[in-house]
Amino acid sequence: MFQTKVERIQRDIETLARYSSVEGIGCTRYTYTKEYAQARDYVVSEMKAAGLTVREDAVGTIVGRLEGKNPDAPVLMTGSHLDTVKTGGRFDGIAGVCAALETARVLHEEGFVPECPVEFVAMPEEEGARFGGGLFASRAMCGKLYENELETYKDADGVSMAKAMKAYGLDPSRAGEAERKPGEVGTFLELHIEQGPVLENEKIQVGVVEAIVGLKCMIVTVRGRSDHAGSTPMNMRADAMLASAKAMVAGTQRALDQKDGTVVTFGRLEIKPGAFNIVANETDFYIDCRSRSMESVDAVLEEIEASLKKSAEENPGLSYHIEEKLRAYPVLMKPSVQELLEKKAEEAGISTRRILSGAGHDAMIMGSLCDVAMVFVPSKDGRSHVPEEWTDYEDLRNGAEVLCRCVRELASCK
Repeated sequence: MFQTKVERIQRDIETLARYSSVEGIGCTRYTYTKEYAQARDYVVSEMKAAGLTVREDAVGTIVGRLEGKNPDAPVLMTGSHLDTVKTGGRFDGIAGVCAALETARVLHEEGFVPECPVEFVAMPEEEGARFGGGLFASRAMCGKLYENELETYKDADGVSMAKAMKAYGLDPSRAGEAERKPGEVGTFLELHIEQGPVLENEKIQVGVVEAIVGLKCMIVTVRGRSDHAGSTPMNMRADAMLASAKAMVAGTQRALDQKDGTVVTFGRLEIKPGAFNIVANETDFYIDCRSRSMESVDAVLEEIEASLKKSAEENPGLSYHIEEKLRAYPVLMKPSVQELLEKKAEEAGISTRRILSGAGHDAMIMGSLCDVAMVFVPSKDGRSHVPEEWTDYEDLRNGAEVLCRCVRELASCK
């Protein structure tokens, strides 16, 4: 039986890291850009070299297919995403793409012919870093795109998803064709870096994910009135920034009060007119709330809205608007596949532990379409979404080896 090779995985990671729009500071590769096209071309060439039949779906997911003896059987799918956050690391998402590539190579070397089709995928716009939505390709695959999303979601330069897709060579009017039919995909396996410190601290080589938390992402716009910072009394202001700050504090406290690991993040804030000596007349802030309980997520969001409502009632010059950008419910991994991953790790002499994912992944969306399972590999110091993000290549190979063995067995079942 052939095994995965660390030097090939390292080559993949280091090659893809070069396709970045920012030099010297992490990796920045936004969806549908020149750099993304370069990464796509590399993945396509490697898939073809591994004997796969390669296509690009209607939203840009790269699909390399290893045909099965029964081509109509539900597909076994594995992979992750190719896009990054701004000045992020070289492993988030890409590790799963490279593990899938290496699995395809090993099966090709063995001359392995699966019972069911196996598809190896590299997805765009999981992070939402360019257009603000996130989990885009998996939502398209599962028929979960928002109405008018392609026209209304825009990047920092005002370019819509639809316009960017056209420039990239895709037809946005055909985005719905990316949807997979019920029963078409049987299982989705995703390898990912942990993005937390547990595996490294406990010196465990592979994490077998039990569940992924649910999340909601919102954009809040608060409108008030610009006034002079020195001559306008505090009780006569319609301060959009102050109302926003109160709402953020209220939401943070409610997350703490839930006492169930619920987290809320306000990672982006825009203030207008943006001068230190002018009362803000408009703010836009972003909410990212996650929990294993959607009731807790809703409780935090309700607290934020209650605070905004109170501010608006106390000052008629204030108003607010809340727009949902993304919603994903908690997802449980398939128990039988968790057990299989542990069995294959034990056979390879690789240590495991069960783990909860606090980060969102394409697997959480795919869970509405098929069975899902995830493999985590350690993250140095638990860091992710930063240039310092790092996973030792041998750790990544361990995860790829477990993934490969699991794919081989699942694809052998009639």
